[in-house]
Order: sequence, then C-alpha cells, then structure tokens
Amino acid sequence: MLEPDTIDVATPAVQLRALSWGPVDAPIALCLHGFPDTAHGWRKVAPLLVAAGWRVVAPFNRGYAPSLLPSDGSFHIGALMYDALKVLDAAGPTGRDVIIGHDWGAMAAAGLAAMPDSPFERAVIMSVPPSASFRPPGGRVADAGRLVATLPAQLLRSWYILYFQLPWLPEHSTEWIVPRLWRKWSPGYQADEDVRHVEAAIGAPERWRAALGYYRTVARSTKAPAPYTELHEHWLAPPQIPTLYLHGRDDGCATPDYAHWVEKILPDSSEVAIVEDAGHFLQLEQPDVVARQIADFVGPAR
Repeated sequence: MLEPDTIDVATPAVQLRALSWGPVDAPIALCLHGFPDTAHGWRKVAPLLVAAGWRVVAPFNRGYAPSLLPSDGSFHIGALMYDALKVLDAAGPTGRDVIIGHDWGAMAAAGLAAMPDSPFERAVIMSVPPSASFRPPGGRVADAGRLVATLPAQLLRSWYILYFQLPWLPEHSTEWIVPRLWRKWSPGYQADEDVRHVEAAIGAPERWRAALGYYRTVARSTKAPAPYTELHEHWLAPPQIPTLYLHGRDDGCATPDYAHWVEKILPDSSEVAIVEDAGHFLQLEQPDVVARQIADFVGPAR
C-alpha cells in the first residue's frame, strides 16, 4: 500500500499533522475525518485517488494525536474549517482543489462548500447530511411528515450524543464505546486496525476529552471565538459549489433516508448516491466504489 508523507502545520492555536499521498504538484483532495476515526481512515481511498491524478492530504483533527490540543479550547466546526484552510495553504493550493469530508469532517466540508468564495472547486460530503438539509432557506422543510417519521429511530441511533453531555461518566468510556460504535455503525466490517488508530489518537484522557468536546460544543451552541466566528456561520448554510453526497445503505449511525432531503438543498451539478454493502465508514468498507464515485464526480485532475 502507498505510504504517506507527513505535513506539519502551525496555526495560532494548534499544531496540526497531516498525512499526504501523491505528488506535491498535483491538485489537492483535502480529506477531513470524523469520530471515532483518524486521518488513517483515508488510507484505502488515497492510493486510488492518487492513481486518478490527485494529491490526497488528510489532517488529524485538532486534539487527535499527533495533532496537538488547541490552546484556545475551541472545538467548533468553524475551528475545523479554519484548520482545514490552514492545511490547504501549507500544502500549496492549486486553484483546482476539492474538499472531502466524513462525519465531523462532513460538517466542516459542508461549511467550506457554503463559503461565498470557497477555495475548492467541488465538495464530497459523506455520512452526515449538511445541516441546511433540515434548515432550508425560507424555513420550510419539504415532506416534513416523512422527516418526522424518521426521528424516533434516529434518536435511538444517536443515544451517544446525549450520553456525551453527561458529567464524568463519558470520560471513562473510551475503552468500550469506540469499538461498540464501529460495530454498530458499520456492521460486519473488521475494524481492529482502525480502533487501534483511534486509541493512539484519542485514547489518552485529555485527548478523549477533546473528542467529547466537539459534541459538547455543538450541543451547547456556544459562540465560536475569533478567528472562527465568521467561518462557523457557514456550516448551517447550503453548499454553493457542486457537491457529491454519499451515504452507506447499512449505516447504523444515521439513516440513508436523509439523502432525500440532502438532494433538495444542493446546487446544480450536484449528485447524491447511496453506497450498497457499506455502513457509516463507507470509504473503508467500499474504497473502490467510493473512490470511483469521487473521481467520476470531481473529474480529471487536470
């Protein structure tokens, strides 16, 4: 398997480490990971995108080793967006670059795709629908009754979000909750290697608190500090650049039914696809299929 190089990126609040596959002069596919995952989650898709002419750059989110803990304590989506832009700058933007995000990375990618002057030509969002799918401009959700009907089952799937809001107890849950979520979210996938990567990244107590910080921040709707404030506003808006939305048919984290509402808020030249025989971590479960769909959508790395 193609081995990655590393890039170290200094921002005012945090030192980031990114993995990089492919030639440094190729257009960049900037890949953002989610929870409980790491930049290694792109290891199967990266060689396939490199073969299609892309340079894949995948940072470890702030708080996930070997990236450091942020000195400002911010785990806002705007902060993830800010970090992604800093990584792009350090890698060397080409004007032909694309953003790819999964889970928390999907929310950050949606925000970057909604920027009025996004530095990316196209976006790929995976497994977590853009927030605007359920908060469309004008405030009226299409097929609201159908959406409401999905909520009871989705609330059961999302139990961990409420659990993470509790004091003390979640801090002592890393050993059982990470493998449990992988089993539930991607049934049948052998995640031993991925779980080891996650343990290395957020297994230490202060790292685990950082991972919980993302969930606690979004649930409490705290204001993003400068310099993330303006960026943070974009993650609630619809994407403005052509966007591919991918969701695994067997996703145990979020129902693929939500693709119905995603389709309604994407701009022209966008696409939505359900990946068969894949759960939440579809880029690991069906890398050939996912890489081909991405490469077909973003076009040749010219």
